[in-house]
Amino acid sequence: IFLLLMVLPESSLLVVCSQNNSALPPCVVSQAVQAENVTVVEGGTAQINCKLQNYDGSIVVIQNPRRQTLFFNGTRALKDERFQMTLFSPKLVRISVFNVSVMDEGGYFCQLYTDDTHHQVATLTVQGKGSVPAGTIHPLSLSGVSSQQDNGKTVSVSNTIRLPVERRDNEAELTCEASHASLGRQRRVASYKLDVHFAPTVQIQPPPGVMREGDPLSLSCIISANPPPRSVEWFRVNDSLPERAEKQGSVLWVPRLSLAHNGTYLCQAQNQYGRASDHYTLVVYDPGAVVEAHSSVPYAVIGGILALLVFAIICVLIIIIWCSVRQKGSYLTHEASGLDEHGEVQEAFLNGGEGRECGKKEYLL
Repeated sequence: IFLLLMVLPESSLLVVCSQNNSALPPCVVSQAVQAENVTVVEGGTAQINCKLQNYDGSIVVIQNPRRQTLFFNGTRALKDERFQMTLFSPKLVRISVFNVSVMDEGGYFCQLYTDDTHHQVATLTVQGKGSVPAGTIHPLSLSGVSSQQDNGKTVSVSNTIRLPVERRDNEAELTCEASHASLGRQRRVASYKLDVHFAPTVQIQPPPGVMREGDPLSLSCIISANPPPRSVEWFRVNDSLPERAEKQGSVLWVPRLSLAHNGTYLCQAQNQYGRASDHYTLVVYDPGAVVEAHSSVPYAVIGGILALLVFAIICVLIIIIWCSVRQKGSYLTHEASGLDEHGEVQEAFLNGGEGRECGKKEYLL
């Protein structure tokens, strides 16, 4: 029997192999997850990566430092729009944290639920704006590796460059310029557009205003992917789509809303590099219902007023307690002073009595 146990650094990959006629399976490779630490300047965007090994579709959960679940298999679980799932593939799960603050600092848990739970922690470090490290200057022109072939009559020259690319570099144009003595001051130019492949990102465009019973509903699923997603699906959480709902590509259309259509609607897109999803919660009101428009400004004003009131009440209580303690101490001081004076009076009286007794004289006649 041959047994091999291997543990990779910063992961939990276990390999068990055996020869024939053994009670052990021939080869079992368990899944594993790896995490990378991230450092970002306050106000910037942090990308937290969870690398997967031998992923077979098991549940992947990402939690913040307070152990709140951010994403459950690509589905948002925490209502914080600053956290976005930008990549969900069999090899890499990536979330982006926009407008990072110091409160976001800490360990983010990448958890993979299989027969045995595997997890790794990616530590996010946020630097203050006053401690920005020195920047790096990127030249506009890039120099590559040149090679030359001479067959006696003509010379072939090639230049190769290697550079890392991201999804934002898709369709970026690169220009190659060649000069030669025979061309004089002229240059031969060739252009090439980058074709960067990446997993989808999804965002549902909500309808404007308040939705009432009888109104039509149109939800647009805005998808960014290369190549285009091979499937775009609409779902309704814990329920089926309305009977009259029409799916027109990335658009969900409901001609007439009713109160029974309330719920959370999910749009999911997938290509060979991964999948992503976004959700929209639909609330349908009665036609005559009065709905107040809500915004973040009134809540901020109310919160500020309440904070000032609480602060004022605490200050008043501190002043009242301080005055009470001071007044009580003054009363005890006067009372002690009165007792001392009373004692002095008693002592004087006693002394005076003794003096009179001593002053008496007896005469014998």
